[in-house]
Amino acid sequence: MPKRILIGTIVSDKTDKTVVVKVERKVKHPLYGKIIRRSKKYHAHDETNSFKAGETVRIEETAPISKLKTWKVVDRVQAGKTAAIEADV
Repeated sequence: MPKRILIGTIVSDKTDKTVVVKVERKVKHPLYGKIIRRSKKYHAHDETNSFKAGETVRIEETAPISKLKTWKVVDRVQAGKTAAIEADV
């Protein structure tokens, strides 16, 4: 069975070797038909603590690493706003 891959934004990087990634998806309301946004947060493993809050990353499903972590960060899709400001300085 293939591993699921999701793209989301890091909302927290405060814990050691773990980041919290918020994944948003757009769904159609079953009755009214309006497109609405639904989001979910995933705890993902970051072995080197190299990803920071605000960055857009790709996460991949893995075997359970801990109670909450069953995802790992694969790579960076886009750097965050704070990382871009630090790079300019």
